[in-house]
Amino acid sequence: MASGLVNRPGTGIVSAPVVRTCVGCRKRAAASELLRVVATAVADQASPGGAVAVGSPEWRLVPDHARRLPGRGAHLHPDPACFAQAERRRAFGRALRLTGVVDAGPVAAYVEAFGHAVGGARPPGDAR
Repeated sequence: MASGLVNRPGTGIVSAPVVRTCVGCRKRAAASELLRVVATAVADQASPGGAVAVGSPEWRLVPDHARRLPGRGAHLHPDPACFAQAERRRAFGRALRLTGVVDAGPVAAYVEAFGHAVGGARPPGDAR
């Protein structure tokens, strides 16, 4: 088998790995090496039922380590340097096509906690 190809067990199919670009360092890497980040609208605390405010919503970036959350995703190396570079360049807003304030707190905590893990360790509950 040629280098760089992925064998799908049980199907006999050999294909190239999915490649994405890190929004921080702009380097291309296999999607399995990158953290997918999605944006969720922050609910208005004052409105009944937690409805999303109309107008310019505030957004919260959420790490999607299982790659299952709905919506547009941005990919990032789980490395504090790439995260800092993405924030400095305001890359999340552009990649996710967002307007308004973006809260990257959950992604920052994820990268800080799991970014330096050896051997590609995943958080509890990640069954990849």
